[in-house]
Amino acid sequence: MIQERISSIDSIKVLLSTISDPEVPAISIVELGIVRDVRLHSDFIEIIITPTYSGCPAMKMIEDEIRRVLMDAGLSSVSVTTVFSPAWTTEWISDDAKLKLKRYGIAPPVHSVSSPLLQIGMPKILCPHCNSADTTKQSEFGSTACKAYYYCQSCRQAFEYFKSF
Repeated sequence: MIQERISSIDSIKVLLSTISDPEVPAISIVELGIVRDVRLHSDFIEIIITPTYSGCPAMKMIEDEIRRVLMDAGLSSVSVTTVFSPAWTTEWISDDAKLKLKRYGIAPPVHSVSSPLLQIGMPKILCPHCNSADTTKQSEFGSTACKAYYYCQSCRQAFEYFKSF
C-alpha cells in the first residue's frame, strides 16, 4: 500500500511541483504541462508524463527526478509512464508559468490561428525585458530546440522565445 500521509493526488502534485524543468529552471514540470496525470493504484503510484517533443533529451533526467522526489517522501513504489499522444502543446503551460518565463528573461509562447509555416499574421514577440514589439528573430533555435533566439531593437537585449507548438 502507498504511504498514508501522501495518499492524495493533490499531495503528490505538490511534490512534483518542486521539480524544476532541467532546461528552464524557472518553472516546474507541472507548470510546464509535462505531468499529465497522477494515478493511485493499490500498491504503486503511476506518474504519466508527456515530453515537450519526442526527442527531448531532458526526459530521462525528469523521470529520475520524479522517482527521487517521491522516494524521498517515502513512496517506494513509483512508476513513470511516458505517453506521446496527445502531443504536448505550449497551451498546457500554465498562465503563472508564462509570467515566470518572462521574469526569467524568456518570452513566453504566443498563440496564433495563422500558419506558423507561412509566418502570415504571426504576432510580434514582445521583449521580456522592456515589452517592446520591435524584435527580430536571430535564429530559429536557441539553447534548446523548443526556443528561438530574438533580439530587441529597443533595449538592445538578446533573449530567447519559447516557441508555440
